[in-house]
Amino acid sequence: MGPTLDLFRSANQKARKGTPVVVKMENPNYSLLQIDGPEDEVDATSFRPVEKGRGKNAKQFTWVLLLKAHQAVGCVAWTAAGLWSLIGAVKTRLALHGDVEPEADDGEEEKIRKGTLLLKFIKVLLFILMLALVIELAAYWNQWDFQTHNYFHIPQTEEIRGWAHMTYILWLSFRAGYIAYPIQAMTNICVVLFVLQSLDRTILCIGCLWIKLNRIKPKALEDPFKSDVEDCLDYKCPMVLVQIPMCNEREVYEQSISAVCQLDWPKDNLLIQVLDDSSDEAIQFLIRDEVLKWSLRGVNIIYRHRLVRTGYKAGNLKSAMNCDYVKDYEFVTIFDADFQPNPDFLKQTIPHFKNNPQVGLVQARWAFVNRDENLLTRLQNINLCFHFEVEQQVNGVFLNFFGFNGTAGVWRIKALEESGGWLERTTVEDMDIAVRAHLNGWKFVFLNDVKVLCEVPESYEAYMKQQYRWHSGPMHLFRLCFPAIIKSKISIWKKSNLILLFFLLRKLILPFYSFMLFCVILPLTMFVPEAEMPIWVICYIPLFMSFLNILPSIGSFPFIVPYLLFENTMSVTKFNAMISGLFQFKSSYEWVVTKKAGRSSESDLLALEESETKILSHPQLHRGSSDSELVELNKSNVQKESAVSPSVKKSNKIYKKELALALLLLTAAARSLLSAQGVHFYFLLFQGLSFLVVGLDLIGEQVSNS
Repeated sequence: MGPTLDLFRSANQKARKGTPVVVKMENPNYSLLQIDGPEDEVDATSFRPVEKGRGKNAKQFTWVLLLKAHQAVGCVAWTAAGLWSLIGAVKTRLALHGDVEPEADDGEEEKIRKGTLLLKFIKVLLFILMLALVIELAAYWNQWDFQTHNYFHIPQTEEIRGWAHMTYILWLSFRAGYIAYPIQAMTNICVVLFVLQSLDRTILCIGCLWIKLNRIKPKALEDPFKSDVEDCLDYKCPMVLVQIPMCNEREVYEQSISAVCQLDWPKDNLLIQVLDDSSDEAIQFLIRDEVLKWSLRGVNIIYRHRLVRTGYKAGNLKSAMNCDYVKDYEFVTIFDADFQPNPDFLKQTIPHFKNNPQVGLVQARWAFVNRDENLLTRLQNINLCFHFEVEQQVNGVFLNFFGFNGTAGVWRIKALEESGGWLERTTVEDMDIAVRAHLNGWKFVFLNDVKVLCEVPESYEAYMKQQYRWHSGPMHLFRLCFPAIIKSKISIWKKSNLILLFFLLRKLILPFYSFMLFCVILPLTMFVPEAEMPIWVICYIPLFMSFLNILPSIGSFPFIVPYLLFENTMSVTKFNAMISGLFQFKSSYEWVVTKKAGRSSESDLLALEESETKILSHPQLHRGSSDSELVELNKSNVQKESAVSPSVKKSNKIYKKELALALLLLTAAARSLLSAQGVHFYFLLFQGLSFLVVGLDLIGEQVSNS
């Protein structure tokens, strides 16, 4: 007997229209169903299939249990292995730190003394917060902390439970009346600065989007090297001077010199200066030998070494520009020791100067051969991609001004001379000459499509020293350039851009509010609940800004959270450097060469090997060499083979400021857990763990010390 269909109808419902349909089936396995209306008025539940229960035997049930048990054991084993490896890494770092602590020179000791002021401040703050945590734990245990319905209830006289309770109540009154106000005022100031800086970043991103949508690119007024230009062969290439400043660059000198010597430019119109400031005689010999090798192959290359290394890189470049033969050259391009330009670099950059006498600088962007080496290099790649893709490109298109990156750029020598040349007054000589050239009316061109391979630091110590120089130098330069900016004849808009945006907002305010807001004020607000920090400051805006920063390197999107935490972790170094440069401490005058690993991409190594094979198989390249030069070359090759690289020892440092901040943030996380502040707790917890990882030097490669 088939199932009946029961349709509920109200008393006043009109009779349904439609012709009854009778479906008859001869097959006895099917039921007979009579529908009393049209299809669209039939309840969908009437046709719901009847689920038949499928019985599971004991064997299948056993296999399911075994599979789930295997997954659970695998998860537990993976977690345990991760914790065990973390503990082992911490023990290794501590052991290496105790065994091979590198000796610091006078300048390093002076920097350490200046850094202890910040460390003492962090230690005092940590002690106060830990003491406050003990008090709050005692109050929580005795149920004195009456936090209900998101407000604090101060007990009345009849509710007091002794002298300890009275003391705690007095502390609450003092906290609410005298401590909360200055903390809240500082919070409001930092939040305003944070919003201004976020607006600046957002406007830059909008400008970059406008450039992409309109396909705006700097175009040379006349490019004789294009394939469709008929008089390309008749074009007279200008005289170009190439400079490679280096100092104890054992790992990268060979590949850098090799790449520059293979530039596709007439040999008679190209001169390469290898400006060696190395203090190690063995490295001096290796570089001199490499220069001699390329000189014998017909390349116009000169080796210069200064006995007195004054002015660091600026002094090195200034000394090279004082040579008499420089007056015969029109342009100069600079490559740091780890940069490897493509052979067509000059053909892509020099045409932008032709018929455009106001252009003083053409800057190319950087590409990194080791961006995927470790987590530290990936995070640096995010920062630098945003710097070139957004900051440099937008400023170049809309303002014709940006900070010179110190390398991978071509200068018009006339622009350098009229701007005062290289000065030795700061450690950011590239930014110094760019600002002075801008004040003299020169325009800059940024080529986002022209990329030059280079390295980013692979160890945290090398990266920290680099960032210290990059953030102390601009503040030092700002103090020196401020009178010149005010007195210059450029427009008010350009003066405002230099002072308010280029220096104050992006070089001073950014490290200030990052450190104060997320490393000092936020932990304090956990112990002073009367001073509140909005949740959008902690969560929403930082995530949005991190998303904007990661857009130019969209492939790094999975690292958005580590990037956000690491940027806040680096704020202590940047803040310390900014203070050093602003008040002109001795450490702001120091130049520390960034340690390099000498890595090359696989395609570059294959191309280099192929070119070396071709050169060695054509002995006619040595035709112009004298017998004495060949003897000298053979002698140098023998000495080069006998020169054994010194033994390299890996060591790690313990960063006390980062460790102290890790404990401070974890203490604040414990306090936020008591008050059930979810977002604050997770942010402080993960930020504290990131400081712990950096403080124990668990990010990046180990430092190599000879």
